[in-house]
Amino acid sequence: MGGPVLFGIRHLSPASAFHLRRALDKVNPQLVLVEGPSDLNAQMHWFCHPDTVFPAAILAYTSEPPVRTILYPFAEYSPEIQAIFWANAHKVPCRFMDLPSSVFLAMERTVPEDAEDSPNTTEAVYRRLEELAGEDHDAFWERRFEQLEDQFQDACRAFGRELRASVEDSPRSTAENLVREAYMKREIQQAIDSGIPPEKIFCVCGAFHVSGLEENAPMTSGELASLPAVKASATLMPYSYYRLSSRSGYGAGNRAPAYFHLLWDALNGRGPQDTAYLYLTRLAAAHRKAGNLVSSAGVIEALRLAQTLAAMRGSRYPVLADLQDAAITTMGHGNFSELSVAAADTEIGKRTGFLPEGVSRTSVQEDFYRQLKNLRLEKFRTVELQRLDLDLRERLNVKSQEAALLDLRRSFFLHQLRILDIHFARLLPSRQDGANWGEYWEVRWTPEVEIEVVESALLGDTIEGAAAFALKERAEKSGSIREASEIFQDAFLCGMPAAAQHALAVLQGLSVDAAALTEVADTAQRLSLVVRYGDLRRFDAKPVVPLLGQLYLRACLTLEDACSCDAKAAPSVTAAMDQLNALQLNHDFLDQDRWLELLERVSDRDDLNTRCSGFAMAALLERGAADENLLSREVSRRLSPGVPAELGAGWFEGLASKNRYALIARLSLWRNLDGYLGGLDDTDFRRALVFLRRAFADFSPAEKNDIAENLGEIWGVNAAQAAELLMNDITQSEQEVLSGLDEFDFDDI
Repeated sequence: MGGPVLFGIRHLSPASAFHLRRALDKVNPQLVLVEGPSDLNAQMHWFCHPDTVFPAAILAYTSEPPVRTILYPFAEYSPEIQAIFWANAHKVPCRFMDLPSSVFLAMERTVPEDAEDSPNTTEAVYRRLEELAGEDHDAFWERRFEQLEDQFQDACRAFGRELRASVEDSPRSTAENLVREAYMKREIQQAIDSGIPPEKIFCVCGAFHVSGLEENAPMTSGELASLPAVKASATLMPYSYYRLSSRSGYGAGNRAPAYFHLLWDALNGRGPQDTAYLYLTRLAAAHRKAGNLVSSAGVIEALRLAQTLAAMRGSRYPVLADLQDAAITTMGHGNFSELSVAAADTEIGKRTGFLPEGVSRTSVQEDFYRQLKNLRLEKFRTVELQRLDLDLRERLNVKSQEAALLDLRRSFFLHQLRILDIHFARLLPSRQDGANWGEYWEVRWTPEVEIEVVESALLGDTIEGAAAFALKERAEKSGSIREASEIFQDAFLCGMPAAAQHALAVLQGLSVDAAALTEVADTAQRLSLVVRYGDLRRFDAKPVVPLLGQLYLRACLTLEDACSCDAKAAPSVTAAMDQLNALQLNHDFLDQDRWLELLERVSDRDDLNTRCSGFAMAALLERGAADENLLSREVSRRLSPGVPAELGAGWFEGLASKNRYALIARLSLWRNLDGYLGGLDDTDFRRALVFLRRAFADFSPAEKNDIAENLGEIWGVNAAQAAELLMNDITQSEQEVLSGLDEFDFDDI
């Protein structure tokens, strides 16, 4: 089969695309066959749509779980795309000729990875080539091939043949290549059998495969029938230069896609010599935009230096490596870090593809893009990270209801994406205290987002439908009230009352089972959020109120027993106490007297964990349910020489973990603490110091300064001088004492 033109290329090579177009003009074929999955021909015409902007990719995926995907990305300068463009412009049939994507996906599942690879894999051969050439493979290719004016096809074919002869890939890779080539040759043979003259068939494939297509036999019908296959679907998706730069497949020279686009523009202009001018001027512009000074003389010197380096390294024109070295020397003062931002913009770029409406997509993709448009989020479909602040309150100065609740609808949509693990937006911590009408997000589109949207198609036909199914599945698998409450809260945040009702039913069923205080408090806090802000999110929270009251009562009945804990569990118990205290303050229908009586008992009891007792006293003080006399009495009782140091310091740690400014203002407290510490012997003082260090660890510098001033007043010295002295850096001898605490023996505690 000597007739068909086998044009070997390097994927994402501008020179391959340029010389391919010239070869097509010369041959004027009747059929163009392109390396690519043969079952995706229906997607090809969208590449030629006038509104399509590259980069773009074909995504093939399994139609049944678990979802597996394969991706075929293309840039405008991809040889395959230029072949498709030429065929479309000349009204010549064009088809993909590689294995169907359904076979690729099945092979990915059924063929195991080899335990050991050959030492002469493609990557190993590239590394050896780099050692011999003295530069990386991309620079070698650009210097030796991208600048060729004639005989590019012969040179590329020879490179592919030598690479194939040098490589000993793993049995899996070798077998896959042979199967692919046999299938492609079958497609070529079928085209010949259909009556097309062999010399009028133009085949575009990786240079690595040319000799395989020349020498190997076509796949037989029996071999074709034996190929594994899975049910698969395909869709087009926008891509980005940023994502393209991180792909390492084929050694495709795509680490700098924006630079290669400049090379493509130069090849279609005056020639590759223009690439240096385009690169350096754009780099200088980007560097200036970042706030740095770059003179025209610096650009000229960079160009001259790059040309000199190119001549020394054996090429007619500078390549990217030469341009980088020259720019670093003349513009970056020898430091790449000074140029890193501008280089990323010039070499990788922020370009993102675009596909027109009507392109073949799953229903979930259609819904995703429809909502981006309706919610005015299309401007966030970029690779740049952007902030989006939402105000969930109804806008009263607009006419339509949709506009009045725009940010609320945005919130519902973004939370639904979060539930589906579609990483288009990330929720940031709230900046509000005592309110919840503001939401703060970081938003960025990446090609991975598109893949995640496609994968969610197995869960439903729309984003909301898929999120509802995901929540339902989670609810059915939940085994604790905490898990069920998380699902209920997610449904609430997603604006999905039906899903919330189902999760609430599951939660009510699980609430009869035993649960730890911390779990009950956490669950009650989530339900409290729904009750407090249900109106804001247009959610009827009345069914939640009885369950919230039930959980509150349950927590009150188990709190005292939970406070009989060790030091390790005490922080989680006090955190639960804080949640319950806030819960009662936020809801009038929860019995306040019961809670205050409970705090008083926990504060007064000596057989409970002292940190919990101290926290109970702090809560009483904050609520105005304990006066100065009660505090003084408790301080005297808890911080007395007869009380073990760790118990006294633990009680103070609990007391100091809440409402610190109120404690700092009570001079009597610090006087008692000072007297207590002053009366301890060295051993007990060291014990107490271990716990007090932990108690004061979270105090802010300003709070520590106020405490130091209190101590200065107690000691009868100048308060400001005492604060300055105590806030100074610790001395070496003090550091040695503190370091010794790390080795303190707690075995007898």
